[in-house]
Amino acid sequence: MTPTPLTLFLIFAQLSMLAFGGGNTMLPELQRQVVDLHHWMTAREFGALFALAQAAPGPNMMIVPLVGWQLAGPLGLLVASVANFGISSLLLGIVMHLWERFRDRPWRRIVQAGLVPITAGLVAASAVLIGQATTHEWVLLAIAAASAAVMTLTRLHPLAVLALGGLIGLTGFGLP
Repeated sequence: MTPTPLTLFLIFAQLSMLAFGGGNTMLPELQRQVVDLHHWMTAREFGALFALAQAAPGPNMMIVPLVGWQLAGPLGLLVASVANFGISSLLLGIVMHLWERFRDRPWRRIVQAGLVPITAGLVAASAVLIGQATTHEWVLLAIAAASAAVMTLTRLHPLAVLALGGLIGLTGFGLP
């Protein structure tokens, strides 16, 4: 069943309010909405759109217009993009004005420090969710875990880790 433009608008407008610390923090809820709740696509399709969005140049939230396009064509792309980026941009402008107004207040540092673990948790949840949607073979899971460990424990550039993972993938190692 194809979602209506109003349904898409409401979902993406709500999701835009979850993007603390970056757009990827809303990925778990986006996946829950389009895969688990509405069954508009499979987890594998969602993972493929995420991979395509990450491989494309530009902002890291290219998955939003891709999901909108996948679900409802060009109108879905437009509605998802406006709902997700337009509303949050407007709200951000208002909040940043207020945030600067209270820059000398002690509670501002407390609020800011409280947002750090929330953001870290949302980013970690996004990583687990994308990992679950895309790694169905034990070899792929091992490669993903090793890549995460290398990037966490070393100063190796992420592009080097990605290139190495790509080379391993080109060999066909781990494919059924």
